[in-house]
Amino acid sequence: MINEFKQFIMRGNVIDMAVGVIIGAAFGKIVGSLVDDVIMPPLGLIMGKVDFSNLFINLSGTEAASLAEAKALGLPIIAYGAFLNTVVNFLIVAFAIFMLIKQVNRLMPKHEEVVTEPHFCPYCKSEIKEDATRCPHCTSELTPAVKENKE
Repeated sequence: MINEFKQFIMRGNVIDMAVGVIIGAAFGKIVGSLVDDVIMPPLGLIMGKVDFSNLFINLSGTEAASLAEAKALGLPIIAYGAFLNTVVNFLIVAFAIFMLIKQVNRLMPKHEEVVTEPHFCPYCKSEIKEDATRCPHCTSELTPAVKENKE
């Protein structure tokens, strides 16, 4: 069982996935910093000096000056500013992945499809596969001689 586990872990797919998860986590931190430290502050300034990360709706009657204070008091809140930051994070990650996939698809060689001429049953004229021995539509036996004479 240990040897099987070692073989499983050493497969290329598992290692590739582990590397992807690690890089994804690091990329998530970079994007989080980009949103929280670069994008949202100027956006908040343009919108009237609003700190999006501190926006919340207090569902209790108790006053709280900040989100941190409301959380410390254990008040029921809706932290919609944090949600907005998360949505912006998601959009940036989705766009980055889109651009990455677009570039990979552009660089990868395109597979050309082999187009073969359709084959038809000599009896009912329905389209059949090239290697068919019976017509799936009329069930006629399609011997090689019949195929050659009727096509």
